[in-house]
Parts: sequence; C-alpha cells; structure tokens
Amino acid sequence: MAQASQTAARLADHVDRLGLEHPPIDLASVDYSVRRPRELDRRYGHVLDYMARVELEVDRNVLELTTLLPDPPEIDRRFYAEVWQPQETRHGLILDELQMHLGRPAAEADLTSVGMKLKILGALAHLPAFQDVCRMLYYLTGMATERSAVLAYNLLHAGVVELGEDAIAQTVIAPIKRQEPGHYAFYQLSARGLWTELGTWQRWMVRRMRTFSFGPVGANNDRQKADFGDLLFSLGIDRDADDFAAQMSRVERELLWAHRRGLPVPPYVTKAFREAVELAEARRAA
Repeated sequence: MAQASQTAARLADHVDRLGLEHPPIDLASVDYSVRRPRELDRRYGHVLDYMARVELEVDRNVLELTTLLPDPPEIDRRFYAEVWQPQETRHGLILDELQMHLGRPAAEADLTSVGMKLKILGALAHLPAFQDVCRMLYYLTGMATERSAVLAYNLLHAGVVELGEDAIAQTVIAPIKRQEPGHYAFYQLSARGLWTELGTWQRWMVRRMRTFSFGPVGANNDRQKADFGDLLFSLGIDRDADDFAAQMSRVERELLWAHRRGLPVPPYVTKAFREAVELAEARRAA
C-alpha cells in the first residue's frame, strides 16, 4: 500500500509538472520557412504525413480509452484528457500544416472509429480485476508508442538539420520532441507500479493479450504497415530494426519477460517491425 501511495504521488507531481512546463506548442511560435521544399518533401514528406496522422488520431485514441477503461484512476484521466491529448493534437496540426506547405495533401486521420474488440474488452473491464489487465495493456502501448516517437523525432531532427532546414528543426521538430519523453515517463512509472499489484493470472493474461495485440503505432492494416516500413527506411531504422525494437521495448521486456532470460526483444515486436519492412519492400517492388 505504501508503494502504491508513493507511485500515485509521483504520478500526480509528474502530471502537474507536464501541464505547467509543457503547454501545447504556441502556433504563433512556428516558422514554416523551408529553403528546399522539394528536397524536404522527397526525404521526409511521407514521414511527416505518417507522424501527423498518428498525432491527430489521438482524438480517436481518447475515445478508445474511455471505452477500454470505464472507471480509470483519476490521474490517468487527467493525464490523457488534460495533458496528453492537447499536446499531441497540437503536434499533429503543426506537422500537417508543414506538409501542406510542401504541397502535400492533408493527413487522412481516423478520428472516430472504435473497433469491436475494444468494445468487448471495455464491457469486460467493468470487472475491476479485468480493468487492471486493460490498464496494463494501455500503459504498455503508451510506452511503446512514446519511446518510438522519441527515437523517431530525434532521427528526423538530425536529418532536417543536415538538410539545413533550421527553421523547421528549431520551431517544429525540436519543440515536439521535447514533449514526448514526459509522456513516456508517465507510462513507464504507471506500468512499473501496476505490475507489482497484479496477480499471477492477471500477469499471464497481459502477456497473452500483448502477444496478440501488439502493433507499431498507427499501423492498423497492411497499407499503413507498409507506410510504417517506409518511415523506417527514411529514418535509416531499417538497417538495424532489431536495435530500434530493443530500445523501444526494454521496459516491457523487463516487466513481462524477466522470467525468460536471454530474450533480447519480445518476438512479437521483432515480427511486427520486420513485417512492416517487408511490406514496404514489396510495395516498392510492385
């Protein structure tokens, strides 16, 4: 109980600090000046489109969360409704505006769909013990998503700087990438705290459900998986996708699979990344 109280206090302080120190990026602070728009579009146009879509779809993610977690802890609701959603939605608007400055169409974001599987899980989650399983899956997904974002935005920032697009690097990518680690920290702290409270059957259920449900963020069908593979190519991640997967899933491996010594990356993570690369390669060949 003492550990749970300490975790709750740390989470409350963290969310308060995020809201205070990292308000949504001021649109007036963004400079969309581009020196070589064609080159930026060629190198990173589809990356911007993918990232913009994922960030904008946070609105749908919140609908999914309210379905999946009918009675979440208040700190979870505060985080996703008052901090995470406003920040991420603003990221999406800025990235989408940038790609339209490059002459690209606006991102096609799905803001309203909630799948039947989630609705079924949400119905089961009215049982408190099963809702804890769903909460753990939410934290794991959040960790994977935000860690991927941190790594990808760092690589994108380096690439944009290399192109000499200083305005975009300094007023678009840098402010966005500064906000992502705080989201990751929230999920990591939440996951570590909840995992210690789960019973044996709940941990088994989390492992089984995570094995079947994992997927790269924003990749919900083969076309989007191929788009994610193209993002990996553009950022140079495809050359060492296993290392990227290991960095992304380090805490997940530590929590869920500590009993499987020598497991560098959960196999479902490696499989998902390799599938995305293969689908992108097949689409290019076609």
